[in-house]
Amino acid sequence: MLSAFARLIAGTLPEKERQRLAGLQFADAGHGFDPFGMHPDFVAFGEAITAPLYDRYFRVESSGHEHIPATGPAVLAANHSGAVPFDSAMIWADVVRHTDPPRVARPVADHFVPMIPVIGIIFARGGMVGGSRGNARTLLERGEMLLIHPEGVPGIAKSFKQRYQLQDWRVGHVELAIRHRAPVIPVAVIGAEEQMPQIGRIPISVMGLPFIPITLTPFPLPVRYHIRYGEPVPVHTLFTPDQADDPAAIQEAAAMVKARVQAMLDEGVKERAGVFT
Repeated sequence: MLSAFARLIAGTLPEKERQRLAGLQFADAGHGFDPFGMHPDFVAFGEAITAPLYDRYFRVESSGHEHIPATGPAVLAANHSGAVPFDSAMIWADVVRHTDPPRVARPVADHFVPMIPVIGIIFARGGMVGGSRGNARTLLERGEMLLIHPEGVPGIAKSFKQRYQLQDWRVGHVELAIRHRAPVIPVAVIGAEEQMPQIGRIPISVMGLPFIPITLTPFPLPVRYHIRYGEPVPVHTLFTPDQADDPAAIQEAAAMVKARVQAMLDEGVKERAGVFT
């Protein structure tokens, strides 16, 4: 029933776009889904349901798509914010729209996301994977692209006064990139930091969520998203595979990526005309 519903919604896409998405390459495990549950019908479904937000609500403006590799393993490393992860959804949609043949940036989610009833399944069908080392390794070895938010939950939990200030930057993304010889593409999302100003949190775990955010608005504000893809940070050539086990090398590589993303954020905030424009 869920697949039939997905096909029905995907049918609302323009015929040309449906034909383009038919060229999506994925590792069919023999039953129409890849080993992690992704299915082309759900990728089309995901593009269809995100379209109103992408086109009319957040009015996403993006640039730097030439830095997204057309093939081969890669890691997109992006800032994270907004109390609710619409930023991940907009990056996912933007990559699907602006790669040809289409590619799916596989979001690597915190452990609790796949546990959310129904939502976890739908996200997996669109390409999301649980954040385990084994999952990431398998995807990179298959030549796929990961979408990682090194800030993790602390990113979406940051207060309004901390907007556009990168939080603790985890190092797993560069360890994977070095080990599996994948470039890291820095991604800056401007706009999401103001979508739901967070003023507090309730430390109660619900469906695996670590807390319930308290925001000034019950729904995201119609801020304008600006997504920037920067030149790849070639940690896979600057460091040797054996340095993936060297804590000092990993910290150095992660600091390089963090500095690049922070610089892109600072520049993007300075250049935009306003929060809603």
